[in-house]
Amino acid sequence: MRLYWKRTFTGSALCVAFTLLYLAISHRDAERTEVQLLARAIVSGNLNSARSLQVFQDLTNDSVPFDVAYSVLTGSLKQTHKYLTVGLSSIKRKRGSYLLDTLASIFSQSSEQELDEMVVVVFLADFDAEWKERTAKDISDRFALPIFRGQLLVVHAPQDRYPPLDGLKRNFNDKPDRVRFRSKQNVDYAFLLGISANLSTYYLMLEDDVACAKNFLTSIKRFIQSRGQTYWVTLEFSKLGYIGKLYHSSDLPQLAKFLLLFYQEMPCDWLLTHFNSLLTQKDTIRLQPSLFQHVGLYSSFGGTLNRLKDEDFEAEAASLADNPPADVLTDIEAFEKYTAEKAYGDATGYFWGKSPAAGRRFTVVLHKPAIFTRVLILTGSADRKKDVLESAEVEVGRDAVRSAKGAGCSQYFKLGPLEKGRLDRKNIQEGIGSALSCLRITVTKEQQEWVIIQKINIWTRSENATRAPGS
Repeated sequence: MRLYWKRTFTGSALCVAFTLLYLAISHRDAERTEVQLLARAIVSGNLNSARSLQVFQDLTNDSVPFDVAYSVLTGSLKQTHKYLTVGLSSIKRKRGSYLLDTLASIFSQSSEQELDEMVVVVFLADFDAEWKERTAKDISDRFALPIFRGQLLVVHAPQDRYPPLDGLKRNFNDKPDRVRFRSKQNVDYAFLLGISANLSTYYLMLEDDVACAKNFLTSIKRFIQSRGQTYWVTLEFSKLGYIGKLYHSSDLPQLAKFLLLFYQEMPCDWLLTHFNSLLTQKDTIRLQPSLFQHVGLYSSFGGTLNRLKDEDFEAEAASLADNPPADVLTDIEAFEKYTAEKAYGDATGYFWGKSPAAGRRFTVVLHKPAIFTRVLILTGSADRKKDVLESAEVEVGRDAVRSAKGAGCSQYFKLGPLEKGRLDRKNIQEGIGSALSCLRITVTKEQQEWVIIQKINIWTRSENATRAPGS
């Protein structure tokens, strides 16, 4: 499907576009209301181009397919629907290439079972035909087995399928070459999303210069499961750029159209923030530690030095906590938006409470009992080292009790005190036996300093799992 637009949008048209997107996307399952029809009428009156109006209508119409004319350079599309598609776009770099190492990391850090549940799609997005053919051959030579198994697909889209890339608006006072680079990148990603839309249940976007944590797919599945039925648009597994961003594959056609429609307006990671807002996800939902690390030393734009690193990355995904779904409660007064659930849940941030008095508590009550294998509590932070919880006792509890006054457990067992604001305890179940439902921190001495609870992590195993000796 060929997509071309006028090279500039008026400010009012852009505002109307975002309004229309919000109305159409956030109410996908509702019938067209009078407000939606009015919005369409406003668009009709403000846009001079019939073609632009058609683009808006296509964007908000799920019945219009997103077709990308592309060629398969190596590999083949399998009929089997996978759990996860890993997508990455790559162009010719002025100083070295990291693509093959990135692919090696994806495959080497995944088990055979995990590889059976995923497909990797590489979009070679450079217009240099010689580079494209050479890179496709290098991938074929090095990753023959994943290609044979249908776990790796390399694709390309011709240049004549791209919208105009020169003479674009210089938003943010970017130089023309920078505007061209970021605008083309939006189109590259849009094509990659369109190609990947029907391959799996979920889609993960990576860049072509990353290293992966071991068994990252298993950690992603656990994180998705921990969300339960909670609504989300994007889950993040790195805090850098367009690395480690996860979507429902059913959202990919709309996201692809969105990137295409506003391809010249701003960089892709900024556009994605707007996309989340339009689909009513207000907060960042990010797993910590991160599962993907940026390793490239030189940028794909101009070959400039880029030492950007994700300090939250951990190479061993097996060390990531389970943190089952739970209610998080405290009678310590929270400061502004630094609420209790941020210490345990998947929202980015931490709990920050005002000077706690003796007897104040912070409690995690699991929705379902579980066998605890490890508990880790971290208080304070690198930039606020005084805000540690100085004196507190940690307990675990069983037999959850919920009432109008709150939630807790009927019986508690001591794990021990925090030491320098920290506790890391294994072999939790010794002497307890049955599954647990609570973790409780009780302040034992009043302190004047405020307190940051950076993270509460709980590792579990199924109550029916076979116990290891001594556990």
